[in-house]
Amino acid sequence: MMLSWNWIQSMQPKRKYHAHFLHRGKWWVAWTDDIPGALTQGSTLEEARENLKDAIALMLEPVDLTTLPETSGRLVHEGLVL
Repeated sequence: MMLSWNWIQSMQPKRKYHAHFLHRGKWWVAWTDDIPGALTQGSTLEEARENLKDAIALMLEPVDLTTLPETSGRLVHEGLVL
């Protein structure tokens, strides 16, 4: 039985992220330093907040390699230590 990511995520404890919002012209720019690359915008503060929540959730979602296009290339899995 395959568990859905939404179900798995709903069972996880909630985590708080520190969000930044900058009003520039007609747009609100939103990002968090907690998840590098989570950056978005919205025409209102509320829209930017919701878009940032979506961006964070998508970046935390595991990659499902079965949904990628088929290739004849070589796939290597390894752990990296920084």
